[in-house]
Amino acid sequence: MLTIAQITDLHVTTDKDPLNQQRNEERLRQVMRAIHELRPRPVAIVASGDLVDRGEREEYLELERLMADSEIPVFYAVGNHDSREGFLSVFSGPGAQTDANGFIQYTVDFGPMRMVVCDTLDGPNHGEYCEDRAAWLAAALDAEPDKPTAVFLHPPPIPSGIQWMDPDPASPWIARLAGVLKGRDQVQVLLCGHIHRAFTGLFAGHVLMAAPATSIQLTLDLTEVDMHVPDGREILVEEPPAFALVMCQAGRLTTHICQAGEYTPAVTYNFPFRTLA
Repeated sequence: MLTIAQITDLHVTTDKDPLNQQRNEERLRQVMRAIHELRPRPVAIVASGDLVDRGEREEYLELERLMADSEIPVFYAVGNHDSREGFLSVFSGPGAQTDANGFIQYTVDFGPMRMVVCDTLDGPNHGEYCEDRAAWLAAALDAEPDKPTAVFLHPPPIPSGIQWMDPDPASPWIARLAGVLKGRDQVQVLLCGHIHRAFTGLFAGHVLMAAPATSIQLTLDLTEVDMHVPDGREILVEEPPAFALVMCQAGRLTTHICQAGEYTPAVTYNFPFRTLA
């Protein structure tokens, strides 16, 4: 059995924005502590986009500083707040690989499972996945058709119900991505971010899990919203920072959502769960 932790929507920034710099850094540190305390310890951490807030090189230097103490290898994907150029000016190596077209997407094998990281940066706020990227993904999946696979991308291609954050279901990139993923039985889960809140659904016949943010979370408000007329509603809330954990056991991938923080134990294991026959 092995595990991989997913963190997302870090929104690391600089002293240009002191409130979010301090808040997002402390929340990220809480999550990283919680991940390092897990037993068994995850074999990897995947940061699945919106690594920084404005895509500036100085922000990526801050991110590099914050992640330098990680004892677990960190792999990165980019989101709509990121800059491919800014990211690659600071990060390189196994956790920042690019394909032949310069997109930040790559595969990594962890024993019995495979991780596929996709680059959805460009286009509208909710993502893009062009023909070149789709061809790369198809080839990556063709290479290991029988290995349990988790695919990571930043924006969920399905609606969460939080309307001001949801994609247009008619977006061409969504149909293009679905066309690649349909019938790929080895893909057991799609892992996303972007929504700053956990939710699950189905896409192209696969389970999709969106992870909560390390930064502040979106308010769960499923009511209608006029995208052109602000109405004063709460849209973000300081719920606890959180992350996802993918477990691979006996050829199956299972995902947990975990809150970071210090909590008082409620019950301890003092009596056998089962008695001997």
